[in-house]
Amino acid sequence: MKIVYFDLDTLRPDHLGCYGYHRNTSPHIDAIASEGIRFNNYYASDAPCLPSRAAMMSGRFGIHTGVVNHSGTAADMRAQGPGRGFQDELGHNSLPAFLNRDLGLHTCYIGGFGARHSSWTFYAGFREIHDTGMGGMESAEDVTPYVMDWIDRNKGREDWYLHINYWDPHTPYRVPEKFGNPFEHDPLPEWFDQELIDEHMKMGGPHTIQDISMYDDAVRPEFPRQPGHVTNMEEMRELIDGYDCGIRYMDGHIGKVLEAFEKQGIKDDLVIIVSSDHGENFGELGMYAEHGTADNICHRIPMIIRWPGKTAAGAVDKGLHYNLDFLPTLAELTGRDSRSSWEGASYAPSLTRGEDTGRDELILGQFAHGCQRSVRWDRWIYLRTWHDGYHRFEGEMLFDLEEDPHERFNLAESRPDLVKTAREKYEAWHTDMMESMPFADKKDPMEYVMKELPCHCRYDLEKYARRLEATGREEEAERLRREFPEQFS
Repeated sequence: MKIVYFDLDTLRPDHLGCYGYHRNTSPHIDAIASEGIRFNNYYASDAPCLPSRAAMMSGRFGIHTGVVNHSGTAADMRAQGPGRGFQDELGHNSLPAFLNRDLGLHTCYIGGFGARHSSWTFYAGFREIHDTGMGGMESAEDVTPYVMDWIDRNKGREDWYLHINYWDPHTPYRVPEKFGNPFEHDPLPEWFDQELIDEHMKMGGPHTIQDISMYDDAVRPEFPRQPGHVTNMEEMRELIDGYDCGIRYMDGHIGKVLEAFEKQGIKDDLVIIVSSDHGENFGELGMYAEHGTADNICHRIPMIIRWPGKTAAGAVDKGLHYNLDFLPTLAELTGRDSRSSWEGASYAPSLTRGEDTGRDELILGQFAHGCQRSVRWDRWIYLRTWHDGYHRFEGEMLFDLEEDPHERFNLAESRPDLVKTAREKYEAWHTDMMESMPFADKKDPMEYVMKELPCHCRYDLEKYARRLEATGREEEAERLRREFPEQFS
């Protein structure tokens, strides 16, 4: 068995052709989807980067792994405690460990994720690791040579799993200038207009439209595709084109990798998986070029699986699934038993028989830019906010994703019945998670984050308040001083 997993950072599915995007961003990914199954409602249980991959690789929710933040106590896996044996659980139960120990596959990772976040547990179970050395700042042309070399050196090897990390859609948008802009004459998504821009220019908070560089509008000359702010439609085009060029450039490198497999005569039997760690907000909840909320856009990710002999060509699954469901699915597809530590549910019958294996609801969490959890069910998403990350988020928000996919109209006040339903779903999940806590530390990691602050909220608020005042957002500066007085003392 040979498996290649394309782990494509910061890829929102609705910017891919196979998910209905009007721009030709992803011809090679689209071709993979046409030969396999596409999951329309696939979600990272925890976001952004570090919590998402910790959940997917371990098969556990962030509330249990302890990894929900990008810094502080909640950025490290919980200690296993007295139950730890000579080797810990990850050495046996992580995705690469399962592939290596149970399936006998040689496991290899190529990319820069572990070093970027000092997430050394991410490497548990890989037999071979090629760190590209740039900590997530690499572009595809920095990654592909390692991949090509590995493919060439392993020609003739029978059983392997290759995990490839590409970063090009992640900020800062870094596609080389010589690539040009294949989208310069393509229309932007229809919901963007000057009225939206003018509305969002009144907002404060990191990664809002006047502060795309987090707390300011600084532009790095080495990344000319990444604007620092957007004030008009021309600048909006620059931002969206920068992201879409990242996808198209990365897609071209995926094509080169697949061509190399084809030249070796192994592509027809190759299992190909395409997914991501999280999406990217472009105006949803007022955030731009970032992935800092527990909303639908940030957590929804692509999942495409082409498994010769198991998946039907062009199949589509509409059920709700977590990324941590992948491990038990993989076990069922290969005739192995699931590990007791895995908290996902197999969707293998969706691949092999087209059955509906979707969940009734999903609980999603984000604690690196603020503190939020959400409930995603039916056509709805409910967000509950404990720390708003210095944005004007209401404590409870409810959106109808069929009528309002970009989350502009909060229905929480007008639909108390749905808010009550969402609260009940969340409380039932939270109670179950706390009662089934597998480690000696029984705390919800949100407690640590609320005490230590989300990683990206550790900023000089007086400095930011002065910027808000200088850019016509005096009310936002006043709000920060009123709501976070301890950070101004």
